[in-house]
This record gives sequence, C-alpha cells and structure tokens, in this order.
Amino acid sequence: MLQRAFSVVAVVFFLTGAAFAQPDSAPEPQEQTSKHILGIIPNFRTIPEMKNYQPVTAKEKVSIASQDAFDRGTIGLAVLFAAQSQLSNGNPSFGHGVPAFAKYAATSWGDYVIGDYMTEAVFPVLLHQDPRFFRRGKGSTLSRLSYAAGQIFITRGDNGHRQFNFSEVLGNSAAVAISNSYYADNRTASDAVSKLGVQLGVDMTSNVLKEFWPDIERRFTKKRR
Repeated sequence: MLQRAFSVVAVVFFLTGAAFAQPDSAPEPQEQTSKHILGIIPNFRTIPEMKNYQPVTAKEKVSIASQDAFDRGTIGLAVLFAAQSQLSNGNPSFGHGVPAFAKYAATSWGDYVIGDYMTEAVFPVLLHQDPRFFRRGKGSTLSRLSYAAGQIFITRGDNGHRQFNFSEVLGNSAAVAISNSYYADNRTASDAVSKLGVQLGVDMTSNVLKEFWPDIERRFTKKRR
C-alpha cells in the first residue's frame, strides 16, 4: 500500500512540474476533459467547475463508479500494483508463484472496485452528495493546488451546497474494513488507519493530477508541434 502511494505521488509531481513552472494565465474556455490521464488512469468524474450547479441522479452516480471500476486502466493499474506487491512480498500468506500473483491481482482490483463503488455510488447516493471532481482550471498554481486537494474533504451536496465530504472518508473507511476479509496479514487497527490515510492521500494526489492534466497535456502538445 505504501509503495503504491509513493508511486502515484512520484508520477504526479513529475508530471505536474511542467504545469507548476508555467506563469499564471487568464481563465480559459471550459473544455471537454480527457477520459484517461496518460492513456490509462480513468478520469470519468472530472468536469469543469459550474456556476449553475446541476446534480447527478443516483443512476448516474452508479454509472460513474462502474466506469471507473471496470475501465481497462483500472484493471491495468491493479495488475501493475499486484506485481509490485508480490515482488515486495506484501502479503506473505498469499505464497509465491503464479497462484499467488492471481491472488495479488484479484485483491488489488477488488480494492479499486470496492473503493470506487463506496466513494462514488453507495455513500453519495445514501448521503445525497456529488462524487464528481470539479476542476477549476484558472487562478494561481497555489490556489488551484489547495482547491484540488481540498475536494477530498469538501464536496457539493445534491442541493448544491458545499459540505464535508463524508462519502470520501466514510467510503474509503468502509473499503478498508471490507479489505480485512482478504488481507490476512494486515488486520490490526493501526494497519487500518494507515491504509485509510494512504488512500486519502492517493485520492488527494489524484485530484491534483486531474486539475493540472489539461495544462500538462497542452504543454507537451506544443512541444511536439
């Protein structure tokens, strides 16, 4: 889990370095967001920040979670981190060899599926909260950075009002609790707290990447031209 977090953070800060180095620019026209970052990371719930807020239905929330959970990128990331966990012997009870890798891959993907449905469908529907990430796309780098990171704790309710992001925190807490059923080597309370903190940190870093990805994409597109 820690290796996964460090990998995500490293990729994000390497990529966003180009965007951070650029001077602040004037507000840009709202644009259609790419559905994949780097061609693999799912990006189905990112939309431009809206002045006239429109909530999504329960069916649409489930659809967002399904798109993220069963996307080719999610499966690819699950396999990648499964290999990393096996190499570091993250779960000794899984054993070794091909059967062990199958367990690592299945549980890794299970983490994504459960986490996506808990934070983007189940709790948002129950608590009437919006699971989408609202990209600002304008302002100073620091303001955009704090805004993106802050959406881990602040979201919109279906009534349009800003409120604490219970769906993110409770959803990931539930996902960690469920994962204890198949991670026999890491079931202590301290392990659970550590997993939750890492997952929130990964999601926060992912939000930063989603906020700056269009800037990074334009930067590299200009270089190629």
